Amino acid sequence: MKIGIPADKPAPAVVTNGAPAANGNAQAAGAPAIPETADASAKIELSNTASTLLSSTTTAEFDAGKVARISDAIDGGTFKINPTAIADKLIANAQELLSKVRP
Repeated sequence: MKIGIPADKPAPAVVTNGAPAANGNAQAAGAPAIPETADASAKIELSNTASTLLSSTTTAEFDAGKVARISDAIDGGTFKINPTAIADKLIANAQELLSKVRP
């Protein structure tokens, strides 16, 4: 078994988002240079599922009162987990997402 990067394959690019490497110099750390502009022939395509998730117009609602009640119940040791309800909601969410993706 050979561990490491084969000579015929390039090393994976390390993206630092402008943050310096641990020693302060990304090049000294062995990271390849990141070009300032993308190659015009480079293409990125999203799957139907990813496109659907990104284009979702629903907004997440946040109920601070409910969060406080759940937090208090957890702290007090009275919070009960209902695995059936969790499973049902996971399945319903998956079915909803899949129905949006199918033509």
